[in-house]
Amino acid sequence: MTPSLPADLEVLEAGDPNARIALVLHGGGGPQTVAPIVGHLASSFHTLAPTHPGWNGSSRPDDIDSVPALAAAYLDRLLADGGHDVTLVGSSIGGWIALEMAVQAAADDKYTGLIGAVIDIDGVGVVVEGEPIADFFALDARGLAEVAWHNPDRGYMDPAGFTDQQRAIQQSNGQTMAVIAGRGMSDPSLLGRLGAVNVTTLVVFGDSDRVVTPAYGRAVAAAIPGAEFAEVPAAGHLPHLENPEATWAIIDPFVARS
Repeated sequence: MTPSLPADLEVLEAGDPNARIALVLHGGGGPQTVAPIVGHLASSFHTLAPTHPGWNGSSRPDDIDSVPALAAAYLDRLLADGGHDVTLVGSSIGGWIALEMAVQAAADDKYTGLIGAVIDIDGVGVVVEGEPIADFFALDARGLAEVAWHNPDRGYMDPAGFTDQQRAIQQSNGQTMAVIAGRGMSDPSLLGRLGAVNVTTLVVFGDSDRVVTPAYGRAVAAAIPGAEFAEVPAAGHLPHLENPEATWAIIDPFVARS
């Protein structure tokens, strides 16, 4: 039985409700990290950005306990809502979810026509020999800024300034991420399954990302038939936050073509 999303799933919406859907999937940092993507794509799409179950204090059904389970739940929600030719846009763990959705959709005829394109922004999820994923759970706030940002000073948030509520949410988000993505934030089988993806795909990486390197991103793109790869200059793991104009300059032509 396919896992179901909680009834109280929070979804940020923007754009024309009658336009083609772009499902924007956030990473471990939560929905606020993809807000610029939602806003930028709203001129061309009906953008939907759910808060993954368990993030920001939201409920998480027990059977949503892995990326494949969450991907299956999102696919079934899109299908039930009459989605067609949906563009999946995922950042970090969201990129992994998007790729898993594309793989699952390609394997089941009931999803034919549901997914139209994938944009993977600095996604984790695969295992690439010689390109390990940074150990997110072992990093303190300064260490995370060092690996995730081209300009670490810009990305560093001093935990001493957090409120008790912010600390609680951050801790809860980390616990949820460990359940769904695992401490290694990867699935050893995924790279070998990416050859099944049958929709146009763009893999975008910040050239300074050290959570997962551009070489890692190239390996992901090489495993997907016909996928494009592009680097965003002067950007790390969240190029849409650190260098948005350069990010849009890569994404917009792809959207226009697809």
